[in-house]
Amino acid sequence: MLAVNSLTVNFGERYLFDDVSFTINPHDRIGLVGSNGAGKSTLMKIIAGINPPMEGSVNKAHFVSTGYLPQDAVVDSDLSLYKEVESAFEDVLMIEQELQEAYEKLAVADHTSEEYVELLEIIGELQHKQEEADAFRLKSKIETVLMGLGFSIVDLEKNVRAFSGGWQMRIALAKLLLREPSVLLLDEPTNHLDIESLQWLEEYLKNYNGAIMLISHDRAFLDSITKKTFSLSLGKMDVYAGNYSFFEKEKVIRKELIVNAMKNQQQQMKQTQDFIERFRYKATKARQVQSRVKQLEKIELIEVEDEEDEIRFHFPNAQPSGRVVMELQNIHKAYGDNVVYENLNYTIERGDRIAIVGVNGAGKSTISKIAAGIEPFQSGERKEGYNVIVSYFAQHQADELDMRKEVLQTVDEVAEGDIRTRLRAILGSFLFRGDDVFKKVKVLSGGEKSRLALAKMLLAPANFLIMDEPTNHLDMRSKNVLQEALKEFDGTYLIVSHDRAFLDSIVNKVLEISPRGGIRTYLGNVSEYIEAKKKEKKQLSENSDQSSAISNQKKNTNDKLPITKNEQSQKSKVKSNAPKQNTFQLKKRLEQVEKEIAVAEEEKANLEKKMGSEEFAKYPIKAKAVSTEYDAATKKLNALMEEWTKLEEELES
Repeated sequence: MLAVNSLTVNFGERYLFDDVSFTINPHDRIGLVGSNGAGKSTLMKIIAGINPPMEGSVNKAHFVSTGYLPQDAVVDSDLSLYKEVESAFEDVLMIEQELQEAYEKLAVADHTSEEYVELLEIIGELQHKQEEADAFRLKSKIETVLMGLGFSIVDLEKNVRAFSGGWQMRIALAKLLLREPSVLLLDEPTNHLDIESLQWLEEYLKNYNGAIMLISHDRAFLDSITKKTFSLSLGKMDVYAGNYSFFEKEKVIRKELIVNAMKNQQQQMKQTQDFIERFRYKATKARQVQSRVKQLEKIELIEVEDEEDEIRFHFPNAQPSGRVVMELQNIHKAYGDNVVYENLNYTIERGDRIAIVGVNGAGKSTISKIAAGIEPFQSGERKEGYNVIVSYFAQHQADELDMRKEVLQTVDEVAEGDIRTRLRAILGSFLFRGDDVFKKVKVLSGGEKSRLALAKMLLAPANFLIMDEPTNHLDMRSKNVLQEALKEFDGTYLIVSHDRAFLDSIVNKVLEISPRGGIRTYLGNVSEYIEAKKKEKKQLSENSDQSSAISNQKKNTNDKLPITKNEQSQKSKVKSNAPKQNTFQLKKRLEQVEKEIAVAEEEKANLEKKMGSEEFAKYPIKAKAVSTEYDAATKKLNALMEEWTKLEEELES
């Protein structure tokens, strides 16, 4: 389907790729791996046709299309979210426009003219194209992808510029997924996704109809999706017939074979060199000596990738804290009218290793900032336990670095004791190698500054760590170093992250934050939490079906039998003993549903207006599309009205 032939890219004497060739077949699921700077993103851009190759070629069949998502995709547009994502279907929208123009011409054309016959043929052809493009399901497709990536119904009419950088990346990803290119090229697509969106994307990509090439530092994500691994190293491409875990095991086996082959080659070369030295000045052996010299010149040396030093990082010692590390009591936190937490209560004890999860915007970063003592709140109390030393990291910490200092100076000023002798090795684990440690902070990229801020935070003695997305700019090796250090850390920590492979072996609790300020704690790691959530959903679905059946049965019985005083008394007791619902959460959801109902009613009214027009009867194909949309809009409105009724009943009770 797509073939890369003899690709070469070099910068002076440094080769990113040297004569690299490979093919991408239909339905391939490929993980592209390699150390930082190996050229993974460059290779994707060449395949996508964004950058030209210096040497070699990328050949693909005429029907093959490629789609590329860069790491920091930004959508620059003044359109609403829905209209911007709809623009991904440019070809379908063009067909609709051409069809509309043809209908308008047909309406005024003479029925007996040749033009009328030609217009009918054009309309028939355009309608056929419309059906092939599945144009009637356009709206449904757009909403499915946007909701899967975490957007709400209300977001559909928001201006694209109103969304932050992480949401901008989701918009770009939504457009790319909806275009459905033959080859999907994704460069770190999970960086700005929460766990729910990540799970949705995983399932979507598993069922994707084309080929996928994926760069990611999320091991669990790679293992779940990929079935092949392309490894870039020393300018060469090695292909492995399995996912990332398979690649790691197979790589060790292959390296042993290469090392043995290199040793054999060196031994043979030594023997040949000894022969040359021994008989160099013997006339009778001159021809054989010359033959051996030529033989040596033709040998292609076997290279082995340098083994990176094993780096083990240990947190500096800090005095242990008391049993209770922190208490958050009756915290009320709001940004203007947006109430994030109402009467939040949470206790953190020594030895807790907590992963904070939840959809974007639920308040994960807010609770970590409140715990760190850097985010003010309107009421409530934050109580630190005995001898607690808090250390906090978030992406914005990079802005607080001293831009005039060098990388090495920055960490040296916080390091204490023996660890100062290993600072360069530790910086190496955070991808600052060689002379990089002497760079000024002001010349570093955003990702480099974040890594430096993380290294600085980890070198300061503390017994309570709070980290907000610490792995976003780390490669696999750096994450392993941090993960091993956290395993041995004898304090307490809170980590906001969606990286399951990183979290699973280091956390013992999962704190789930819901969008309306609710919190729940699950014992276990993130994978166990996900399984628990799946079981909960399944149980809820089964209970809902049972409740519906019982409700109908009771309704039929209760219509005939009056309620006795004793039954009324029992009901009152149950009602009075029932735990009080969080009225704030119910009211917030009720307001949200009312807004969604207003949008849905307006949408339905617009469709009814279209169905009442003359055009509706004239153009059956267009009428079919409008009818499909109307059915979907009615179904959505009915579901919202049903939810609104239930919420009203709960509030009354």
